[in-house]
Amino acid sequence: MESLFDSAAEEATPQPLAVRMRPRTLDEVIGQRHLLGPGTPLRRLVESEAPMSLFLWGPPGTGKTTLAYVVAGVTKRRFVEISAVSAGVKDVRAAIDNARRELGMTGRQTVLFVDEVHRFNKAQQDALLPAVENRWVTFIGATTENPFFSVISPLLSRSLLLTLESLSDDDIREVLERAVRDERGLGGRATLAPQALDHLVRLAGGDARRSLTYLEAAALLSDDITVEVVEKAVDKAAVRYDRQGDQHYDVISAFIKSMRGSDADAALHYLARMIEAGEDPRFIARRIVIFASEDVGLADPTCLQTAVAVAQAVQLIGLPEAQINLAHAVIHCALAPKSNAVVKAIGAAVGDVRRGLIGQVPGHLRDAHYPGAAKLGHGEGYKYPHDFDHGLVRQDYAPEQVRERRYYEPTTHGAEAPVADRWARIRDFLRGA
Repeated sequence: MESLFDSAAEEATPQPLAVRMRPRTLDEVIGQRHLLGPGTPLRRLVESEAPMSLFLWGPPGTGKTTLAYVVAGVTKRRFVEISAVSAGVKDVRAAIDNARRELGMTGRQTVLFVDEVHRFNKAQQDALLPAVENRWVTFIGATTENPFFSVISPLLSRSLLLTLESLSDDDIREVLERAVRDERGLGGRATLAPQALDHLVRLAGGDARRSLTYLEAAALLSDDITVEVVEKAVDKAAVRYDRQGDQHYDVISAFIKSMRGSDADAALHYLARMIEAGEDPRFIARRIVIFASEDVGLADPTCLQTAVAVAQAVQLIGLPEAQINLAHAVIHCALAPKSNAVVKAIGAAVGDVRRGLIGQVPGHLRDAHYPGAAKLGHGEGYKYPHDFDHGLVRQDYAPEQVRERRYYEPTTHGAEAPVADRWARIRDFLRGA
């Protein structure tokens, strides 16, 4: 449970590449630039001798454990790590007692790092409070879940919350290139082909630890690391997909057309290809939201609700878990009854406006609230629909130039069938038929 950052035993034990390549200073940390600049809380913590309590919230592999090690190493503080998966209240109290004893006897402070802190129950989190409140330790809690939902308020209010972001492709690329050339890593003893580097970046999905684990597995097979070597090491084929090239446009086109054609299996195939190739899940979610109105519309009004909810879930959760949410929306969209009446309606309306069919807003519909509007006749003769049976009253709503134009022509598919019937009757009534 306990580890000292500079212990000789740790140095002698063979360590994974991801551990060996952990940054030793804040300047070596890749990514998280919003947390590492001059004057930021992390900089102040490293430069100050005063204990501080932090929560590091972010996706896996973004550097939460690394930052805790850096803080301990740079400040020469004792480093104690507890995993919330296996530790209990007794372990927490023992770590705190040891930290107090060390502080009293030698004056050396302790960094108490709790990984997966959201897994601690209330009693376990309560056990941390005295140490945090009295600053017996520098407490750092790491979590992949929203701490506002998983951490007790007294502990959260006494700590600084820092949000870590997923690493960009460029960040992961830099992590891998550094590991290849650095003596702590492969020390230049292996070569990494550009295509293999690209494949590793795609496989990482913004997770630096994963990228280094895959690189290490490939390096065990060959010093000449090619795409084929990576595929063999990771047992994952390289998806031929260029996010800036033809594959990007071809696959997203096939994805949309498969949903439009109601082939859920084909749509899921293209979804999987995009996810595995490292396509931005937010881009996929946006396309699904557009599809829900463009190709389903009022034939299934709940389709747009699902699509928007999934887009929000992608933002909240991220990959890999969000692939389930994306699949949920894809299946809903593919199997929903189809109607393009909405997109045709707005297209026709925009087309008329661009051709100059605009006209004046009828006087009885104009704004009559400002002083002087009544003298201009604004609002005069307007009939308030709620005062009439069924909330309908016959009066002109559109400008004269487009009064007889028909934009929304609903289908009889799914839930749009009753809408079509109701709209036909309303339109006939309003037009005087």
